[in-house]
Amino acid sequence: MVSAQLACLSEAEYLAGEELPGPRHEYIGGQIFAMAGATKTHGTIAGNIFFALRAHLRGTPCRAWIADMKVNVATANAYYYPDLVATCADEDLRRDSPQSFVTTPKMIVEVLSPSTEKIDRREKWLAYRQLDSLQEYMLVDQERQWVEVFRRNETGWMQEIAMAGEAITLSSLGVSLTLSDIYEDTDVPAVSVQTDEAD
Repeated sequence: MVSAQLACLSEAEYLAGEELPGPRHEYIGGQIFAMAGATKTHGTIAGNIFFALRAHLRGTPCRAWIADMKVNVATANAYYYPDLVATCADEDLRRDSPQSFVTTPKMIVEVLSPSTEKIDRREKWLAYRQLDSLQEYMLVDQERQWVEVFRRNETGWMQEIAMAGEAITLSSLGVSLTLSDIYEDTDVPAVSVQTDEAD
């Protein structure tokens, strides 16, 4: 039996490669993985969130990016491309800081899709929570109006869920987003919640 050996890239080789034209890749322990393409719905949702965050953060010491900004998780030897990331850290925002990635994000957003949901909920979440700077991780469903925020507190992480007609607060950035704003200009259906009635 013949086994294939995967080439192992250094971080420097990976970062140099990502500056070239072509598909983007995430980097985990020396291996690279091509990014999946996004749907119109995915792009609209991410754009809606970015628009709201950009307006809110204008004039503050914080910045947000959509799609093309990598997050370096040094303890996992990994670089990921979240759908949105926000940072207020001087080490990310100084003129002499790396221009293609951040190391101390305050908040990260992933818009879920069938092909990436398991990765976003497991692999990425396990990696992201190793970042001491991270205060909130938001997952946005594109199959139904459903948003989850995992928020760090003194004892660990707590989860908050919002559905159609509700709003979700990003305490780390001091902003509240309604789901109608998040899902504006999409056909994503509201969640039907069934409750058991007493006999």
